[in-house]
Amino acid sequence: MPQRRLMCLIWQGASLLNGFKRPGRFDKGLGAQLPDAYKKFWREWKLTKPAAVHYIPKESEWERDEVTHAIKPVQNMPLPLIDTPESHQGIWGGEAVIKGFQKRHQTKRRVPHFWVPTLRRSVVHSQVLNEYMSVVVTERTLEQIHECHGFDHYLLKNMACDLRSALALKLKREVLKALQQGCPAWAAEPKQQEEVLKEYNKYLASYTPEEIDWYGHTFPEAIRKLRNEIQAAEKVLPHKLEFRSKLIESLREAGIKEAGKLDSKEALPNVEHKDADIEALTKLESTTSSSSWLSKMNPFGKKET
Repeated sequence: MPQRRLMCLIWQGASLLNGFKRPGRFDKGLGAQLPDAYKKFWREWKLTKPAAVHYIPKESEWERDEVTHAIKPVQNMPLPLIDTPESHQGIWGGEAVIKGFQKRHQTKRRVPHFWVPTLRRSVVHSQVLNEYMSVVVTERTLEQIHECHGFDHYLLKNMACDLRSALALKLKREVLKALQQGCPAWAAEPKQQEEVLKEYNKYLASYTPEEIDWYGHTFPEAIRKLRNEIQAAEKVLPHKLEFRSKLIESLREAGIKEAGKLDSKEALPNVEHKDADIEALTKLESTTSSSSWLSKMNPFGKKET
């Protein structure tokens, strides 16, 4: 009981009662400003359990040991996989590098070993994009493409956790965007365009336009995309241009000839009129009157000794 009272006295004591929760990537900084559409994709990519690739899951809940004949629960534990940078440059079909140990001799200790999938370069065809692409794939990738009856069906049927690689997710986003725009790659052939849309339009029902726009981005790419959108929406004007336009306006209202006349187009401070403001300031600085109040006010003007 005293320990409970002590925890309540701390400013974070109420949250520590149920355990300390470390802030994640979506709890601070620009990550907290990411839309729900990207968070939905992230959960599908990183938090969803993928299909079993490197092991055969057992369907029953209990099994009998072959030696002791004891009944024990079945534990389908997925193997820890290592996603190398090369795996995101190809389409490995859910496979990855496995790190483990191997006992190569009966009288010696086990040694670390890495199991790498067999890779090969092959050409795949996207019917929606109307493109042939040379990518690094595995035998499992080619088998799944044949089972799904096409590369586009393979991308659109499988979830992000099963595609796994950044290249496959990027191609899936491009295919979804092309379907959303009506397959512009087949604009020259309207009949073929209608057939492609009729075959693949059913996949658009699972996504909204915002989800398609944010689909397939890695976390650094999503942060970069969000930062660019914020900068484009704000359109920050440098203080130098803002103060310069205010100075020119005040001089024009005072009736100084060198500042020029006030036109209707120049009434609003705009970046497009910065050249005219610079010329007006140059004329004012070039005046020879050393006793002018403007020459004393401008610290960057030339002072006569």
